[in-house]
Amino acid sequence: MLEIIPGINEKNYDNVLNKIQAVEGLVDWVQIDIMDNTLVQNDTYNNWESFKSISSQIKLEAHLMVLNPHKYVKYLVDNGFKRLIAQVETPTSREFIDTAKTFLVEIGLAIDTTTNLEVIEPFLPEVDSVLIMTAPMGASGQEFDTNQLFKIKQIHELNPDLPIEIDGGVNKDIVPIVCENGATRLVSTNYIFQNLEHVKERIEELKNSA
Repeated sequence: MLEIIPGINEKNYDNVLNKIQAVEGLVDWVQIDIMDNTLVQNDTYNNWESFKSISSQIKLEAHLMVLNPHKYVKYLVDNGFKRLIAQVETPTSREFIDTAKTFLVEIGLAIDTTTNLEVIEPFLPEVDSVLIMTAPMGASGQEFDTNQLFKIKQIHELNPDLPIEIDGGVNKDIVPIVCENGATRLVSTNYIFQNLEHVKERIEELKNSA
């Protein structure tokens, strides 16, 4: 079953809250991008305690584009995050997985556009989901990279029961293509939030394009 996950990449809490309120009741999950100028040259809002009250209204997923994601795990879980996804490009992927396993939280790993599949494959039996970046990590508003379709297809063929999430350039036109290749969760940032008044219509467009 296809799941649409609005993605939030913000430096300001009011913007985070406005976007979450706009999708409440329309989706089960939202993804919060977390960056700290270590793995990528960008940063986002990071006062974790602010999310505790939000987590009672909607399920929170963190996409950790940071060098040491294992250091964030406890803070995020304590403040309501139910799914944590770290980039496999970090040198601490093993520590991240081992740390996250000590909490009641879903664990995922993400792979960037220029990273070979061989890097993430050894970890796949240990995670609850995989996130394939379909645009380079670090910034929203980029175009979908069709060269990533083979990663979706290959991971799906080798791990047919593993949820595959994609993030980057998601719009209604690419939905049929990625679903054909095995994607089951689609993160959309710019397409959904281009106009807060049209959020519901954009989510429905994505759901109906599969």
